[in-house]
Amino acid sequence: MKRIAIIGSSGSGKSTLARTLGEILQMEVFHLDQLFWKPGWVLATKEEQKRIQDKLTSKEKWIFDGTYTSTLDLRLRQADAVIYLDLSRILCTYRVLKRRLQYHNKTRPDMGEGCKEKIDWEFLKYVWHFPKTKKPVILKYLKEKPHNQQVIILSSPGEIEHFIYQIKESVA
Repeated sequence: MKRIAIIGSSGSGKSTLARTLGEILQMEVFHLDQLFWKPGWVLATKEEQKRIQDKLTSKEKWIFDGTYTSTLDLRLRQADAVIYLDLSRILCTYRVLKRRLQYHNKTRPDMGEGCKEKIDWEFLKYVWHFPKTKKPVILKYLKEKPHNQQVIILSSPGEIEHFIYQIKESVA
């Protein structure tokens, strides 16, 4: 695995897994939230997002954390491994709420500068409805994936821990 795309709902643990794998595999990690959000919660245009991704996906090794289905194909076409964190919406919603409390009035390390942690009903609805609105898009891609692309679907915190253990063992 030299080019890894980690996707899933907000609160599924994408950033945490990306950081962990980056340390274990000694690979550069790119958090899309950090790259796409400008100060004051201004989202980069789709053209800016494409430019950023084109530049970074041309590197030999990387880990991308983030779903952003509007530009998902740009990353997934370049990835040799896709890790889909398919955790329950209850757990993801809980983690989003917990994160809001943990980073109250602060910017998360994996978020764009000047974007203090916030939460609103639209975002909570996005997380809650992710299985209905975004999961079908992800599954469609995974069904049509290139034959040489490894796909790993992890559906629980225990499966994620076991996966990390396997990666550590493989590089030891």
